[in-house]
Amino acid sequence: MSQDSFRPFDTNLAREDALRILRAATDGADDGELFLERRRSEALVFDDGRLRTASYDASEGFGLRAVRGEVAGYAHSTELSEAALKRACETARLAVGDGGGTWADGPPPTNKRLYTDEDPIAGTTFPVKIDTLREIDAFARDLDPRVVQVSATLAASCQEVEILRPDGVSVRDIRPMTRVNVSVIVEENGRRETGSAGGGGRVGLDGLIDPADWQAKTREALRIATVNLSAVPAPAGVMEVALGPGWPGILLHEAVGHGLEGDFNRKGSSAFAGLMGQQVAARGVTVLDDGTIPDRRGSITVDDEGTPSGKNTLIEDGILVGYMQDRQNARLMGVAPTGNGRRQSYAHIPMPRMTNTYMLGGDATPADLVAEIRDGIYAVGFGGGQVDITNGKFVFSCTEAYRVENGKVGAPVKGATLIGDGATALKQIRGLGNDMALDPGMGNCGKQGQWVPVGVGQPTVLMDGLTVGGSAA
Repeated sequence: MSQDSFRPFDTNLAREDALRILRAATDGADDGELFLERRRSEALVFDDGRLRTASYDASEGFGLRAVRGEVAGYAHSTELSEAALKRACETARLAVGDGGGTWADGPPPTNKRLYTDEDPIAGTTFPVKIDTLREIDAFARDLDPRVVQVSATLAASCQEVEILRPDGVSVRDIRPMTRVNVSVIVEENGRRETGSAGGGGRVGLDGLIDPADWQAKTREALRIATVNLSAVPAPAGVMEVALGPGWPGILLHEAVGHGLEGDFNRKGSSAFAGLMGQQVAARGVTVLDDGTIPDRRGSITVDDEGTPSGKNTLIEDGILVGYMQDRQNARLMGVAPTGNGRRQSYAHIPMPRMTNTYMLGGDATPADLVAEIRDGIYAVGFGGGQVDITNGKFVFSCTEAYRVENGKVGAPVKGATLIGDGATALKQIRGLGNDMALDPGMGNCGKQGQWVPVGVGQPTVLMDGLTVGGSAA
């Protein structure tokens, strides 16, 4: 890396002193760790022909945790010093009380590396980044005279973490992240529509600033915008729905994935609580959470507790077989951690979170699945949505969808929303395509005020009985 690596025990703290304070904080506890982090991020936004914003942020700090039963004591600071650690120790110990905990075994070691440790910010010069954004703007306008506005964003970050445990074992991870997004507005006969495309992952910027990559993203954004120029109001009612591959897996992530996180199930607040070993989806439906896919946005070599990431099957052939676990919830539920203990930063406590969550494909061709629809829609792009974890009820808006009648794909529709609940929707799947795909690398997941990068994926999915909200008369 062009910048010196984050080595807090060489520059800020004596390792022996940090370990002594950590052991004092966790004496009599069940678990705990010292999480140290340095993060740098850069974002450039080129909008309407000029550089609109250029931001750079840098932060570092630590989080000290002591876990006893269902309680966790947590303290954090931006000051990497022995004095700050001692103050944090006093706070964290409040959760331990008189002790009496049973110390948990530490995470197993790993030598795997799922992504580069090169600095994605310093690896490309600032003028090259600006020139790339300017070229995206010009390219989009040259593609179609109906383009009236272009917005292009280039973002890169590098998170470096070191996790020290009371047994003296420490784990380090360097996590790059890059992304390029393009949004265009087109106008025709006084009507304006927007289209967006983008993506990235835990990779350097070289591939994303390659014209072949950003030109494909720009064409896709323009395609979506022009499709929506001819969109008609969406119908309303209970209909058959086909979901496209890749990014539409965000519905699976929100409506089902959160409900399979360990903490919600341990507390009984998930719609899937108490259903282990039971059929919760149609036969043939298999859902995984996999943090081990190289270079993917949601992948992590180790989670934020030091546990190696895993490829975890959650639903197999329609049967619920597993939850996503951090160390605390796994211990309380009597199962093994799955490498899903994640946190937004050193200022946040870890909890069970998704990595890359996807549904495996089937044998049907996408065309055959769509041809089965008598009266419904084919939704291939999604925007925002809302989900109630306790009952799995969701509402999602479509950014690209088409009317389908008697197996024929008709006009694009706008203003369509999909309404249902995850547990019911899983059982109403009647066909899976042979085109399983992961999203292009654009997902962020929020939970209890914390945001982490994630990935989603699925094949074309045919479902019965979803409520479609629309405005057509």
